[in-house]
Amino acid sequence: MRSKIVLAVSLALLASACNKKAEGQTVAVVNGEEITATELNAELGAAKLPDGVDKDQARTRVLQAMVDRRLLAQQAKADGIDKSPEFLNRQRKMTEELLINMFASRQTDSAQLPTAADIEKYQASHPWVFANRELWSLDQVRFAMPTDSALRKQLADAKTLDEVLAVLTKAGIQFTRQKNRLDTAVIPQNIYGQLTTIGTEPFIIPVGDQAVASVIIGREPAPLTGDKAKSVAVSSMRRDKTNTTVQDRLKAARDSAKIEYKEGFAPPATTPAAKK
Repeated sequence: MRSKIVLAVSLALLASACNKKAEGQTVAVVNGEEITATELNAELGAAKLPDGVDKDQARTRVLQAMVDRRLLAQQAKADGIDKSPEFLNRQRKMTEELLINMFASRQTDSAQLPTAADIEKYQASHPWVFANRELWSLDQVRFAMPTDSALRKQLADAKTLDEVLAVLTKAGIQFTRQKNRLDTAVIPQNIYGQLTTIGTEPFIIPVGDQAVASVIIGREPAPLTGDKAKSVAVSSMRRDKTNTTVQDRLKAARDSAKIEYKEGFAPPATTPAAKK
């Protein structure tokens, strides 16, 4: 009896899928799966079509790309990929990241706009971004960061870029020399304070398993003022406020959560999560 009920339900669902039509808010049906006008409009918006483009042709191209994507996704499901551990793990990660991004965006959108006094105070506390903003010319060397601690110390102790090159050459480490520009507005406050007193000595920034040694060879004033400065300040303030709110919510969630770790997997006892 149970098998008959299941069969009846399956047939009903199949019939329902077959009866779906491309009408109303449904712009296409791909093997029973609908593509709605809302989905299509979202894709068109994300495509950022240039001015003057034929909208009907663009809509047709975007919709066909969605149909092809849906067909390929259906083929992947037919091969059982959607049931694989790898897919499920990556799907969960992508879902969590999307939720976090939308959560942060909602906090930003709902944040109260700062007052004129707050904006002026923020600009005054970030002079390297606004009134004292500069464009630095850099002489740089890019190389693979050595794992040997002695070599790392020699690089850190180098007083000139030539000394950096000498250490790399002696160690047989290949490097690439280049010129670059750096806007002080993108430098974090704690790092900017160190770089302003470094003079002509090289500073080394790790980038993954690579590193870049740089020397400041020129400083060009580029103050940011007026309405543009206010706009940048407001965006930065709202972003900072969002980060603070998210971290506060995370702390509250962590404090009230029940978290259990397998033996040997817990973080060090000094962290809040481990103390729980």
